[in-house]
Amino acid sequence: MEGKPAMGRILIEGVPYHVDSAQKYVGHVIGLSDWVRIDQARIDAFGLSTDDRNPLHMDPAWCKANSPFGKPIAHGFLTLSLLSHLGTSAELQPDGVDYGINSGFERVRFMAPVPVDSHVRLRATLMQCDDKGGGRWLFKSRVAVEVRETDKVALSAVWIVLFVRGKPDLGAAFEA
Repeated sequence: MEGKPAMGRILIEGVPYHVDSAQKYVGHVIGLSDWVRIDQARIDAFGLSTDDRNPLHMDPAWCKANSPFGKPIAHGFLTLSLLSHLGTSAELQPDGVDYGINSGFERVRFMAPVPVDSHVRLRATLMQCDDKGGGRWLFKSRVAVEVRETDKVALSAVWIVLFVRGKPDLGAAFEA
């Protein structure tokens, strides 16, 4: 990670960000990650690992001659794949739980390119927190991946995570 350290745990009205008090955080920003540099090596590694070798991402000479951006841009799915890392940096897991299980996304939108050598960060706002019982809580957060150099949002989505305390029966973990 580059740049200044993460801003640390956010407090709303002095109430700790804990699963038992999460309702207080609904409608508020709950996390802001560190900035992460998106260099050509990261873009190339992603393209090779996913077999997406589009020159728009992986060929700087081609981009200079043919792309409207003039240089490579990150794969949209690379930006999406960084959410786990950015979420950890932003401390999105509330206190009082042991782990989170990715339950998926709603309304994923790629809104602006992420040019090579730019920096991205995550801003997350808690939309909903439902106690599912048995040591399980379903959180929905509006997440935005921001690009420092262009001051644009590259990705917007609703991220759904099931947070778990203890070792509950997960057979019904993903039911409504």
